[in-house]
Formats: sequence, C-alpha cells, structure tokens
Amino acid sequence: MFLSIVLCVLTRTAFAQEANTDSSKNLEEVTVRAFEQNRSVLNSTAPVKLIDHITGNYFNPGTLVNAMNSVAGVRVEERSPGSYRINVRGSSLRSPFGVRNMKVYWNGIPISDPGGNTYFNQFAWNNFSRMELFKGPAGSMYGAGTGGLLLLENGERFQPGAEITYSGGTYNMMHLDAAARWGNGDNRNQLTYAHNATDGYRVQTNMHRDNASWFSDFRLSPKQQITASFLFSDLYYQTPGALTLAEFRANPKAARPAGGGFPSAVNAHASIYQKNVLAGFTDKISISDAISNTTTFYGAYAQVNNSAIRNYERRIEPHAGGRSVFSWNKSSNDTHWQWVAGAEFQQGWFNTQVSKNKNGNPDTLQTNDDVLNSSFNVFLQGDVQTKNNWFVTAGISSTQTKVSITRLNKYPVTEQKRTYRNELAPRLSVLKKINARISWLATVSKGFSPPTVAEVLPSTGVITTELEAENGWNYETTLRYHTHDSKFQLEATGFYFRLHQALVQRRDAGGSDYFTNAGGINQAGAEFHASYTYEHTNGFLDYAHFSSDVTLSHFRYDSFIKGTDDFSGKKVPSVPSQSISLLADLQFQKGFFLYIGYYGASRIYLNDANTASADPYHILDARIGWKTAFAKKLKLNVFAGAGNLLDEHYSLGNDINAAGGRYYNAAPARNYYAGISFQCLHQKH
Repeated sequence: MFLSIVLCVLTRTAFAQEANTDSSKNLEEVTVRAFEQNRSVLNSTAPVKLIDHITGNYFNPGTLVNAMNSVAGVRVEERSPGSYRINVRGSSLRSPFGVRNMKVYWNGIPISDPGGNTYFNQFAWNNFSRMELFKGPAGSMYGAGTGGLLLLENGERFQPGAEITYSGGTYNMMHLDAAARWGNGDNRNQLTYAHNATDGYRVQTNMHRDNASWFSDFRLSPKQQITASFLFSDLYYQTPGALTLAEFRANPKAARPAGGGFPSAVNAHASIYQKNVLAGFTDKISISDAISNTTTFYGAYAQVNNSAIRNYERRIEPHAGGRSVFSWNKSSNDTHWQWVAGAEFQQGWFNTQVSKNKNGNPDTLQTNDDVLNSSFNVFLQGDVQTKNNWFVTAGISSTQTKVSITRLNKYPVTEQKRTYRNELAPRLSVLKKINARISWLATVSKGFSPPTVAEVLPSTGVITTELEAENGWNYETTLRYHTHDSKFQLEATGFYFRLHQALVQRRDAGGSDYFTNAGGINQAGAEFHASYTYEHTNGFLDYAHFSSDVTLSHFRYDSFIKGTDDFSGKKVPSVPSQSISLLADLQFQKGFFLYIGYYGASRIYLNDANTASADPYHILDARIGWKTAFAKKLKLNVFAGAGNLLDEHYSLGNDINAAGGRYYNAAPARNYYAGISFQCLHQKH
C-alpha cells in the first residue's frame, strides 16, 4: 500500500506541470443513485464504488472476476468457468453456490429472488454500462441482507450505433458480444447478444453461455418516463469438484476422483444446466415540482438442473414482485430536504426435486418439495444538505420474510413454515466537507439476513427451518482527500461489524452443503484507495491512470461452540487477512495502449478450526492493443492479453469446511487471448 501511494504521489509530482484537463468536472458529473441520492460522488452519504466498461476493458472479456476484484473489500471467485461467488467483506462464508446475502438490481429490477439467491452468472459484460457497489448493510432501503448492494445499469452514456467484439484464447476460449443502439433522448433502445465458451483449465470444466438483453426507454411527456427491460440467459457449465491438498499438488487439472462410495465428477457428469428469463418495466413520474414516484414491476423464471456427485437436483423458480418509491424534495434558505418512502414485495413459487444420480441422469426420486417464499419491506428515509457543507441521511425499514416447504413425496404430506418478521434496519450517515479537498463520512447501520431457501432446504435434502436469521450492527468511517482537479485521490475506510447468529457453510463427504448458526463474528477491517490520472495531448504519453486498492481484514469468531469443538477466537475461513489490487492504464500516441493489473492475497483459512489453508498468491495480468477512428464514427480496437503471467499455482473459490479435506479448486495457469472490436457510432441527439 505504501509503495503504491508513493508511486501515485511521485507520478503526480512529475506530471503536475503538464496535466491540463479538468477531470474534476467528470467526477462531479458521476451520479450516485443508491439510497435515492441522485447526487455527485463527492456529495453522497452512500460510499459507493463505480465499475464501468473502462475497468472491464483492462482484462479478459470473458470474465467479470478481475474487474470487480480491483475494488477494496470485494473478492469475486470463480470455482470453474461460469460459477461465480461474490464476497463483500466476508459474505461468501455462506455462499457455496451462487450469490447470497447481497441485493442486486438491474435497471431498477430486483435480480435477487425472494428466496435470497442471485444468479449473477447469467450476466455478460454488455448487459450493463456500469456497476454501483455499496459495501455493508443496505437494509434501511433494500430489505434483508448484510453483504452489500449492487446496482447494475445499461442505459448510462447512451450513444446510438452498433458494435461487435470477438476474442479467442487458451483452453479454446471464445467470446463474442454485439450490441445495437438506436433512438434519441425521448426514445432510446438497446439490443445486446453475448456468447461465451471455453473448455476450461481443469477436466470437467467445459462452459458455454448465450445471453440476450433488450432495453427501451420512452419519455411519454416532460413529466413521465417508462423503461422496459428484458434479459435471457442459457448457461451450461461442468463442475469438476474440489480436490484434497495431495491431489491439488499432484495434478491441479484433475477433476474429483471416485471415492467413499461416490462416483467421480466425470462419471457423474457433474454439471449445471441453467436458464433465466427476466422481464420488467419502471415508470418514473413527476407528480409535482416537489413530489415524484418510481414504480417497478417484474416477473422472472429460473430453471436449474444440477447433476452432482451425490444426487441430481431439478429446480424451477418462478417469482414476481414490485417496488415503489415516493420522493419529496424541498429547498429553503440554502438547505435542501428530501424525504423518501416506499415498499418492495417479492413472491416466489418454487419446486425442487432431488433424485438419485445415475450417470448424469435423474433416477429414483428422493424428495419433491414445493417452496413458497415471500419478502416484504417498507422503508422511510430523510436527507438534509445544509449550506455549511453538512450532509445527513437517516433511514429505517421493516422487513418480513416467509418460507413454507411442502414435502410431496411422503405421505401424509407435511408442511414446514418459518416467518422472520418485523426486523428493523436503521441507517444513519453523516458527511462533512471539511474544505474543498477533504471530507469525512461516518455511518451506523443494522443489517438483517434470514436463511435463503438454499440454506433452509440444502442439497442434503434435510429441511432446516430452525436456522436463525443473522443480524448485526455496522460502524464505519471514511476520510477522503482529492486535489482541486480530482486527478489525485486518497480514501481510507475503517469499519467494525458485529454479526450475531452468523450462518456458516458445512460440506459432507458427498459434496452436499448444509448450514449452521455460528454465534457471533467480529468483523473489523480497513480499506484504502489511491489513484492518480495524468492527461496530456501533446506528448508521447497521452493519458495515464494509476490506482491502488488495499484490504485489511481482522475477522474472528466471538463465541462458536459446535458439539465438542470450540472455534471461539478462530479466524473466519474464506477471507484473506490482506489483499491488494494495482492497476495501470497507459494510452500512447497513435492509439497504442497498455493495461497492467496485479492482485495479491494472503493466506486463506479453509475450515473453522484453522487447520487447513490456501497459500498466498500473486496474479499479474496485462493487455496491449491499438485503437483508431475513421471519420469520427467508425472505431477499430485490436488487442491481445495474458492472464496469470507469473504462472501461479493457486486455488480460487475454495470449498469451505469440506469433509475429507476437499477444499481446493485450481485456478487457470498462464493463459492468453486476442481479439478485435469494431464500433459504428452516430452523433448524439
């Protein structure tokens, strides 16, 4: 961290006399939408991080992992191609599959289902133009969840035209995406398609995904705007299974072998077949000069077949819901007031069937469960901005979640229910702009996260409605510094999250997951960000951007006794104590460019007893290329890159608390790719 900050400082000193473009204006123009802020980054009481296509272009276009890992406090894992987990300040502790304990929205539509799961792997890069990431409990406005908030948008910086990108690389990797945009400010439309395929690094890691989306924005009148969105994804990926340490060292490419009465991953044809469909619309209307409303309705359907080592699972998961937010704004005597009130409701009608797995096909039925799940929350928030640069946001919500499971394959038919009701989630944030360059932000918030459907009904088939919801208070403070032109920025955040009834994953000998409440966890941490931007149009180097993100985590179990085992005071598994991300973006004369990215993580413990661990690792990526424009409308981009240049032998997406020591999922060795992108852009209207 020290070296990276020094680098930023020295670079700023070296180029201070030459930089001449006012980038502070660009920073001010970036609008934060989380918590209905709708104000610039520098004036927002919601400390969000923005990830856009520029960041995504630094890395292999076939994966979202590297771009998101460039943010302090965020750790994205990919056990095998297509299998994502998102860890925000330790939240992947309970996510062996999919993304849980985190609210995700796409164009204002809830992607997280009422059962608490998010199929983040259905997305491709061209489904959004930016991500807005909030770390920590967001329940004061977004309902259940302690792991953060992710808002995805694909209508940002809209420009009519068409583009297509094709790339190929190691392990028969192929990536194709295309987009067409047409219309003007009153009627904007976008159609995208993406195809990803790879054989994968390990045995049994073939993947292919087709993704299509449609976005349309209609301005019916100066006071009313309707946005419609559609998303379809058809994904297939194989699951190789985790290895023991001896197997991982002997042959990291291997899939899980047969043993303990269970077949190998290859013989079980272990794989996921997943289809997702989502459709929704949002109506924004100005009722008066002071009052506005935004209302969203959606419907979604997910179909998942999971051919696993132990069994064959088939799930259908239709769900629907809506969200409505009223906003009142008033200004007087240099003070601006805002009140926000709203509600969100989701209802799911799921069915899960588990059968014996016979050579990758469902055999004898073991369980058949209908699952009804719902989530309802109401929220209220007040926001005030004073003339002496104080910004205060206070909000609170009440959330109720229900789950009902009816087992149909046993007679008499039985039903088990659980309601988690009236959990209040307050949040208070105070921002003080000390002067033009320094600001201080402090936040106190409470989070509440009931067990997801996949935790109440895990792959063992044992219904566990006795699981308790986890909850806790988060205390956080951030100090920011930026120069008058915002080209040099420093940010330091410290937080302490006291989590009660933490949900922890276990894995049995057959690879099936189950969960338990772990008592308390003390999550203390610090996050640092430093960046510098250099712009000069008359030299060999046109543009340079350097950034550094550092995460320090001190996560410990408080009181956790399981049978005769006492894990109190042990480090929480799956979370590295330190991680660092470094990025360099260099743009040269005549269109040549170079991107360099580094990510390093310290040792990661793999079980609650801290008797097994994954070694530290250092990942270096690079991308070079050339881009040019013809007649100001046509743009060509040719690029080539490499991942894991140091050829590290490491595990990514470890199986936590796995039986028999099967923790390790080997990540790809050194790999290469090359591609070409073509754009035809029209003038903005």
